[in-house]
Amino acid sequence: MVTVKHFSIYSSLSLAVLLILGCMRESQAGVVEDFNHVERCKDSLYMGTPPRGYFLSNSLKKLCQRYEDKPRFVTLYDPHKHIPVYSAYTFKKSDGEKRVDFPWMFEPQLASEKGSSNMEPFPQSSSHMHMNFEDSQAVLEDYADVVQYERGHLNPDEHQADPLDKASTYTLTNVVPQIREFNIGPWAEHEDLIRKRLNNYCRGKAYVITGVTTSGNMIRRDNLDRVAIPEYMWSAYCCTDYDQNAPYFLRYKFPAFGAYGLNDRVNNHLVEVPVKNLEKFLRGRMDVDKNFQIFYNDCVPDS
Repeated sequence: MVTVKHFSIYSSLSLAVLLILGCMRESQAGVVEDFNHVERCKDSLYMGTPPRGYFLSNSLKKLCQRYEDKPRFVTLYDPHKHIPVYSAYTFKKSDGEKRVDFPWMFEPQLASEKGSSNMEPFPQSSSHMHMNFEDSQAVLEDYADVVQYERGHLNPDEHQADPLDKASTYTLTNVVPQIREFNIGPWAEHEDLIRKRLNNYCRGKAYVITGVTTSGNMIRRDNLDRVAIPEYMWSAYCCTDYDQNAPYFLRYKFPAFGAYGLNDRVNNHLVEVPVKNLEKFLRGRMDVDKNFQIFYNDCVPDS
C-alpha cells in the first residue's frame, strides 16, 4: 500500500528526475529545434529573438554553435547548399587580432543526432573519414582547389576577445566561399570598421547578424555541386546602449545599422544603409516574406 507520505516522496523524486533530464536535454546543443529553448543560445540574439520572416523549410537547421561545452553563437544552416544562411553573435570588444592557428572544425550533429553537441576538429587521417558527414556540410576538400575563394567568416574572430570564442569561429558551418579580392578588401575593411565603431561607441551589449544571399552558383568537386557561392554578403548590428555624445555622422548609425556588398572581384564595395533599407534590399533576394525583420522590434527597446 502506498501512503500519502510515500506518494509525496515518489512525486518529488519523479519531478527531480524530470528536471534533471530536462537540464540534460537543454545542455545538449548542436542542432536544435528553437534557439530560445536551449541553454544560452538565445544570448546571441537581441531579445532572444532570431530574424523573423524566413520561409523555414525542414531542410534548414538551427545550430547552437558550442565549443568546449559552452554555447558561443548561433547559425541558421543549409545542409543542402552546405553554407550558413546567417550567423548571429554578441560582439566582444577586441584589439582586432586575427588568429589563424586554430584547427578547422565541423558540426557532428548535422551528420547524426547521436553526434557530439560540440563542434570538433576535422580528422587528421585520410579523407575517407569525411564521408560520414560530407553529405550534410562542407568539408576541407571543398575549399582545397578553389584558389579564387577564401573561407569567409560570418562571425569573424576579430569580433571576439576570448581565445575560445575566437577558436569557435573556425568551423566550416560559419564560413562561406568569398571571392578573395572581396574577402581581403571591402569585407575585411567593413569588419574592422564595425569593430572600431562598436569598441568606441557601444556602451552595452552589441548583437550582430551576418548572412548571405545565393544565386545558384556552386563550387563543384568530383562533378558534384558541393558549396553554394553567395551573391551578396550582408551584416547588421544592434546596440541600444550607445554614446549619445558620439559625432553625428556616427550617432545616427545607432542603435542599429546594416550593410551589404556584392561577392565579386570588381564591383564589390560595401554599402552602409539603415536596417529597414537592408531588409527591403534582401526581400527581393532571399526566401523571406513581407514581414522579414532582422532584429526584434527593429532594435528599439520596449521601454
